[in-house]
Amino acid sequence: MSFTQITRLAAACALAGCAFAASAADLLIRNAEVHTVSSAGKLAKADVLVRDGKIAAVGTALQAPSGATIVEANGKPLTPGLFAGLTAIGIEEVSGEASTVDEYLKLNAPAYAMQWRPEFDVTLAYNPRSVLVPLAQTEGLTWTVIEPGSGEGGSLIAGQGAAITLDGRFDAVLEGSRSMFVAIGNDSLALAGSSRAGQYMLLDQAVREARSTAPLGDRSLLLPTGREVLARYLKGGRFVFDVDRAADIRQVLAFSRRYGIKPVIASGTEAWVVADELARADVPVLIDPLANLPGSFDTIGARLDNAALLARAGVRVGFTQLLSDKSHNARKIRQVAGSAVAHGLPWDAALAGLTSVPAEIFGVAGSRGHIAVGQVADLVLWTGDPLEVTTLAQQVWIGGNAISMRSRQTELRDRYLEKLNRGAAR
Repeated sequence: MSFTQITRLAAACALAGCAFAASAADLLIRNAEVHTVSSAGKLAKADVLVRDGKIAAVGTALQAPSGATIVEANGKPLTPGLFAGLTAIGIEEVSGEASTVDEYLKLNAPAYAMQWRPEFDVTLAYNPRSVLVPLAQTEGLTWTVIEPGSGEGGSLIAGQGAAITLDGRFDAVLEGSRSMFVAIGNDSLALAGSSRAGQYMLLDQAVREARSTAPLGDRSLLLPTGREVLARYLKGGRFVFDVDRAADIRQVLAFSRRYGIKPVIASGTEAWVVADELARADVPVLIDPLANLPGSFDTIGARLDNAALLARAGVRVGFTQLLSDKSHNARKIRQVAGSAVAHGLPWDAALAGLTSVPAEIFGVAGSRGHIAVGQVADLVLWTGDPLEVTTLAQQVWIGGNAISMRSRQTELRDRYLEKLNRGAAR
């Protein structure tokens, strides 16, 4: 079956409202440059066999089962599906239209008088029919982590998010990936009496309340459900700290040691300053290497080789974006990784930062992030180097199903190109 036939079939199924996650046909991708992102490394002229939505074999001269779809890769790169970063895909449609934005919990109360709501879970608002989902799919992005925001009227503990498969299903949360999100630093000072010291004071109070069995008073930060949820995360759950300044990252590490929690650093513009401490604590970092200029006093130490310096120290580095439109332009995450390579990060480490590293961070490495037997068949065949901005995703499979390589953007492009061509022909 040709790529044109695959694309037409996938597009027809999408238009008919088919559920791609329901079943997957057997698939053999032949003669690809397979980037396994595992100890097997890069395999030239290799085959990947997919059965029942999972990778059944990786090797050479593999035989296709009867009725399987055969795709000739002609030596082009094949990678695992890419991580889109921390986004609001599916929980934000148009950022300027409040009725379509679900990642913020705005309680409209003074920070010192309000109660925190760690029980807030943005995955409940996830919409797989968002127009941002096919846009991400066509760019080779097969999963993301949706995160709550700490906006005005919120709290330092923003709430819960999780990894989401972008295959179009409603029950899209990936098991074991739920995380608690916490904002530290300049952007959330107003939520803690305008002092970083106030941030750590309030976090300490919230932890003490969660671990206590005493009745909650009128001035408690937590409600009973919030106490229950936070207490559960304090027993080995994952905390993602949005933090930039090196001094604040050190305080987060100390806070995490004090309470025995498992931290992840997100943003981490000055993480390179404390790279050795992060490595010793085995704390991973999700960064945007394009954050190379100070945007506040928290990011004075911004530099383009942040990722390279962290990796050299032994820190696990994954990628996310800090742009305000990161959900609508999630595809730019490949440019982010490519920039890290241009400034010293090894190419293989950059691809891992888009695949295996975030899968490990969010507890889904058993099913995603590699091309290996038993993994879910989230795969992307590229026209060239996937970290080059001129490269395109030629075909994407999620769970072994060929994804329609059409989106709202491609439809608009074709509509107006057709009008333009008609006008030029007159």
